[in-house]
Amino acid sequence: MPPLLKATQAAFVRNFIFGVEDSLVSTVGLVSGVAVAGVDRGTIILTGLVLIVVEALSMGVGSLLAESSTEEFVFRRGRSMRLPMIGGGIMFVSYFIAGFIPLAPYAFLDITHAFPLSIIVSLISLFLLGYVSAALFKGRRTRSALRMLILGGLAIGAGALIGSALHR
Repeated sequence: MPPLLKATQAAFVRNFIFGVEDSLVSTVGLVSGVAVAGVDRGTIILTGLVLIVVEALSMGVGSLLAESSTEEFVFRRGRSMRLPMIGGGIMFVSYFIAGFIPLAPYAFLDITHAFPLSIIVSLISLFLLGYVSAALFKGRRTRSALRMLILGGLAIGAGALIGSALHR
């Protein structure tokens, strides 16, 4: 495989993994923190939706700008925006879709049941993301899955701790 094609594929996979991981951790961290703080279900859902939309757009644009700047730096001139736009699109879509994984339980269950389920499905999703990404790159699957689970879990815990500390 030519190096440029391999680098392009790696950038697309990187955007996907980054988008899913960041969305899962950010969304579950925020909605857990807000839920623990004692707000109503509607506020949790609204807060989660705002985060998902704003961050998906921000991450997509950030990816586009970073990839474009990197290409300008590496090639010393501007190139087609096609690949950075695809990368940004992958980032946007992966962030947007993954954000609904931790938010969905709050749409269908009361807060006391949605809270633990949201965290559990997010942690399982992080584990699976780590496992699948290692499989794609022929890495250590269990190690990668556990690393994603532990590091993402720490960030999730931070959101819940802040919400607990600021509980009304």
